[in-house]
Amino acid sequence: MGLVLTGGGARAAYQAGVIQGVSDIFQANRFDCGQAPFQALSGVSAGAINSMFLAGTDESFETAACRLVGLWENITVNQVFRTDMKTVSRIGSRWLRDLTFGGLIGSTRSTHLLDTTPLRDFLHRFTDFPRLYQRIEAGRIQGVALSATNYRTGTAITFYDGSPKIQPWARSARLGIRQKLTVDHILASSAIPGFFPPVRLGQTFYGDGGLRLSTPCSPVIHMGADRVFAVGIRHFRSEDTTERINRDLSMEHISIAHVGEVVLNSIFADSLDSDIERLERINQTLDLMPEEIRAKHPRQLRKIPILAMRPSKDLGTLASEQFQELPRFFRYMLRGLGVSEREGWDLISYLAFMPSYTKTLIRLGREDAQSREKEILKFFTDASSA
Repeated sequence: MGLVLTGGGARAAYQAGVIQGVSDIFQANRFDCGQAPFQALSGVSAGAINSMFLAGTDESFETAACRLVGLWENITVNQVFRTDMKTVSRIGSRWLRDLTFGGLIGSTRSTHLLDTTPLRDFLHRFTDFPRLYQRIEAGRIQGVALSATNYRTGTAITFYDGSPKIQPWARSARLGIRQKLTVDHILASSAIPGFFPPVRLGQTFYGDGGLRLSTPCSPVIHMGADRVFAVGIRHFRSEDTTERINRDLSMEHISIAHVGEVVLNSIFADSLDSDIERLERINQTLDLMPEEIRAKHPRQLRKIPILAMRPSKDLGTLASEQFQELPRFFRYMLRGLGVSEREGWDLISYLAFMPSYTKTLIRLGREDAQSREKEILKFFTDASSA
């Protein structure tokens, strides 16, 4: 079984709620998933944090789910990035200098708006790398993968480790590279462009994996998963809703916040849906092919059932009351981008690392999982009997 967790900053708290909901379903139905139901785990962006946490624990699935929820319930902005006046002013001054003087006084250094030094310490505390590699060596997990974007080539690079049977892969815009995973890989995968600093890995810099990975399900398939459980952060929007909001909505002005929201939503929200559609089409096509023809296919295509979880509510709208909860100087900076109590909610939703918001997402994720109890139980039951 493969677990795919896409991300998008604080929105990844929703995934913790879904995992908790699945654990609740298993307990209520006395379903024994063993130590953990997932053998191949892949994370993109903030989903990399959750994937690495689950991959690196030897506890029962019930206990691991509770601890993951606890991580997100208690997270604060200051555990992710610095919001003090000195830091915000220093970064703002650097941008002002670079934009005002250009290259006259040296090459530009402005690549991000936030100092994420606290996040590195946070990840060191909550990611058990020694235990992860013990589990890999003992064969208790097949593999774990984190995806990041190479800022030099624009290629989606999936760094993975696991069973020796897993071979590196290469496609036109993505590569799978075996490498010993570290905190730097998590930081690179979750480095929101423009806000979080790029991370150096080897000889180049990397940023958020959601930028270029258009096939977030592919890493677990390359690692041998025969089923995929995926959790996204995009609220499903019907065709009627899409038509209505584009017909009725008007804008009196536009700000950087508006542009940033659209960019971030396109990075984090769309790729999983497209990949699921692609995977389902392949499954339908394979159903039409005789077994002997399938066996001769050069790509060795196989049918891979998938169950995807998506928020039943818009996570951006749920962030509408969070602006005043943000640290003072961070609010000041966001106002300069056009964020306020009345607009910029989507942008806030990616950066609102606060219990007042993450607890709401956890509760929603848990409820969404419980509302699909029969479907989830059947999916995992079929997997255990296969």
